[in-house]
Amino acid sequence: MDIRFTPAEERFRAEARAWIEANKPTDLPDSRDLAVRRDFDVAWQRKLHDAGWAGISWPKEYGGRGATLIEQLIWFEEFARADAPEPATLFVGLNHGGPTLIACGTDEQKAEHLPRILRGDTVWCQGFSEPNAGSDLAGLQTRAVFDGDDLVVTGQKIWTSFANIAEWQELLVRTDPEAPKHKGITWVICPMDAKGIEIRPIRTMSGHDEFCEVFYDEVRIPRRNVVGRINDGWRVAMSTLSFERGTAFLAHQVRLCRMVEDLASLARVTPLATGAALDDVEIARRIARLRAEVEALRSMTYRSVSKTARTGVPSAEASIIRLFFSELQQRVAALATEILGVDLLDLDPAGSRGRSDADPVRGEWAWRFLAAFSSTIAAGSKDIQRNIIGERVLGLPR
Repeated sequence: MDIRFTPAEERFRAEARAWIEANKPTDLPDSRDLAVRRDFDVAWQRKLHDAGWAGISWPKEYGGRGATLIEQLIWFEEFARADAPEPATLFVGLNHGGPTLIACGTDEQKAEHLPRILRGDTVWCQGFSEPNAGSDLAGLQTRAVFDGDDLVVTGQKIWTSFANIAEWQELLVRTDPEAPKHKGITWVICPMDAKGIEIRPIRTMSGHDEFCEVFYDEVRIPRRNVVGRINDGWRVAMSTLSFERGTAFLAHQVRLCRMVEDLASLARVTPLATGAALDDVEIARRIARLRAEVEALRSMTYRSVSKTARTGVPSAEASIIRLFFSELQQRVAALATEILGVDLLDLDPAGSRGRSDADPVRGEWAWRFLAAFSSTIAAGSKDIQRNIIGERVLGLPR
């Protein structure tokens, strides 16, 4: 692994850092109001787009930056270091829907959707998980049958982020119930205003309702909205992975590093019976360990990205990083609750990213603690990650 950057890469870092610092918005809205957050994200995405920073990993021919893998790593690191806000409501379109269309879409599909995704003009959501097919995505049962030039879809999806404000959905449906479960699946562009769609927001314990259940009652979708081939949806869905090869995840790690430093600051000012919390030997030891683990995580990611840059193939070792990160995030939040104790219960965790008017620092920790529960479930549960590690890294039998 070579973690040194070339002069050209250092110039890229300096350019990215200067632009982000000069242009990042500072008026982050209340994240509970999705309509307001959408307007905020659109304005920020358009500023990125107009300056040539949108679609950092997208090819230049589709309007993206066409950055190298190392440049992507640098961009996400600087983005997180500056605490620049992610355009959260646009995530699916920019990181899943758009890249999938680039890899597998028709010329007509690309022309219709890619420019609008990149500018932030449309919000996409992901119709993958189902009540009985979350971690085992290939077990999905939402079915689609062909009727003339339409697919007729019936079924249910769950944990669909931002479905209640989205115009489009990347939807996986079963078009051949007799085929093996990884076969017989089709990837389709679903208009969210189609007749027969019902959306029910799910309010989480952190006070947000961006997750939704989506029900489909004989929803008609034009056949031209199929991406790739019929019954080849699993391959189409997996094609997106080639666009995100461990670089975007670095932004979350940089933020986690800052979170550990915030925890140390909290321990310095939070009183315990014998003085400040940081004066307690055990608490100080645990914070020091968390600092070391964050640095180890960063080194693991640099190694993974460096390997991918050499081979061009994403490594299954990314599951090790994903698992370690998710559990580390929970350990950081759990230690904060131990330091704050019952004071955490007096704060409103449902404010703007959990901030309480009475004590914004402690209110932020209330939100972080509640949000951390999902980190070992979302985007592939810890059990799925361990299976991948066992089979693909350690060579264990299925």
